[in-house]
Amino acid sequence: MSFNILISDPLSEDGIFPLRQAEGMNIVVDTTCTPAELAEKIRDYDALLVRSQTQVTRDIIENAPNLKIIGRAGVGVDNIDLDAATEHGIIVVNAPDGNTNSAAEHTIAMLTALARKIPQAFNSLKSGEWDRKSFIGVELKNKTLGVIGLGRIGAEVAARAKGQRMNVIAYDPFLTEEKAKKMGISSGTVEEVLKAADFITIHTPLLKETRNMINAEAFAIMKEGVQIVNCARGGIIDEDALYDAIVSKKVAGAALDVFEQEPFVGHKLLTLPEVIATPHLGASTIEAQESVAIDVSHDVVTFLNGGAVRNPVNLPSVSKEVLAKIEPFFDLSEKIGIFLSRLSNKVIEEVNIYYAGELAESDVRPLTRNTLKGLLKRNLGEHVNDVNAKYLAERFGIKVNEHKTSTTKGFSNLITVEITTASGIRRVSGTLLNGLGARIVKVDDNLVDISPEGHLLFVKHKDQPGAIGRVGTMLAVENINIATMQVGRSTVGGDAIMMLTVDNHVKQENVSRLKELEDIYDVIAIDL
Repeated sequence: MSFNILISDPLSEDGIFPLRQAEGMNIVVDTTCTPAELAEKIRDYDALLVRSQTQVTRDIIENAPNLKIIGRAGVGVDNIDLDAATEHGIIVVNAPDGNTNSAAEHTIAMLTALARKIPQAFNSLKSGEWDRKSFIGVELKNKTLGVIGLGRIGAEVAARAKGQRMNVIAYDPFLTEEKAKKMGISSGTVEEVLKAADFITIHTPLLKETRNMINAEAFAIMKEGVQIVNCARGGIIDEDALYDAIVSKKVAGAALDVFEQEPFVGHKLLTLPEVIATPHLGASTIEAQESVAIDVSHDVVTFLNGGAVRNPVNLPSVSKEVLAKIEPFFDLSEKIGIFLSRLSNKVIEEVNIYYAGELAESDVRPLTRNTLKGLLKRNLGEHVNDVNAKYLAERFGIKVNEHKTSTTKGFSNLITVEITTASGIRRVSGTLLNGLGARIVKVDDNLVDISPEGHLLFVKHKDQPGAIGRVGTMLAVENINIATMQVGRSTVGGDAIMMLTVDNHVKQENVSRLKELEDIYDVIAIDL
């Protein structure tokens, strides 16, 4: 199978080597497309690779019927409409580790240049001046660096600042006191960091909650003469408020690598001698450019060939160890979803998924998505996949709950999926048996032992002599061969079920004839 891949931003040739090396990858590099041209061109592509230049909007995504994956060669994905991608079942991957070192080094370089006024002194010297008095700086030693956002890059910056013998206080929603202590830093709220810091560096993503978080109110509680570094994302700092804070001498200086609107030209901030700036160079090293492109290229190749990606953005990722434990259950979880979707024609209101045994100790979110994919396939077909299954379920008003328990009822692992409709609750349980593979072991309250594959017939009937024979005879007349049969009942003479595997697809007309037989309540054909 071959795939068409479009690269719409400049990527290093070494970085896309994994794509060149893989079989069946037809690669087109076009970095000159306008948004309108890209929206037209993207129709023919299975994968799109970008950096920060291309804006992957909803319009572009909705014009991409074949698009399966978008790769962002970098950390941020704010130039990609994640909601639209998720809605259309397109996975988005990035390279969160590839530029960590480069971005951290650039932050420290900007911090040092800001403290020692290096760019201003250099420009003065180039102008023919020898002015030592105007560019007296400050030492970093014993100063307090406030780090807002202690992810990969923020943590690297904090470690380097410690090497400069700075005191570090950081805020991060996931930073515990224990972790801060191990790193040799202090932790605090955003307000505590802003109040304590002599220098502030920002390392958060651009989100609704972080947009303009460094605003006039934030500047008001900072120390007099504080200095600001932003090598993370434009839009986190209110640029007009920063200008006012510098003019009023509240802020002594700012070092900026990112801006709300890029290219950043003609802004009044650039007229201030206290501001130094670079044109979004945080990841602009040879090593980083190759590394992020290589990481994304590997994920694209892996995904198109049916594998699991390492750095999904719109899917919760799990560790390799966890993936190894739950991967054998992928097919079973989807098959249970498909099976259940056939048991009821009513609108699903709620889905409860119970994980028992060793599975209960793992991150089972991928299995939940797989189950939902199976449930929704009946009505949505191939439009539903691992990426958008949870989103679509929520959009259709289906409440989804995960439950974990150590009680397995005789099995080492057990997945039980329960759907609630206006007609009541239907339930199917499945497991993996050593040497036998995936098995469905319970349907509603009936114990069975069925391999979830091929063509199945679920027959609900009255527990009376001759019922099974009549079904077998009818199938023989229609030349439908029975491979296996499981029967179960709740009470003698009460309701009973038959689970049959057959060699051929059972047509609807055959199902209708079976339903007409004496003592047969319902017949459902299920193709797995």
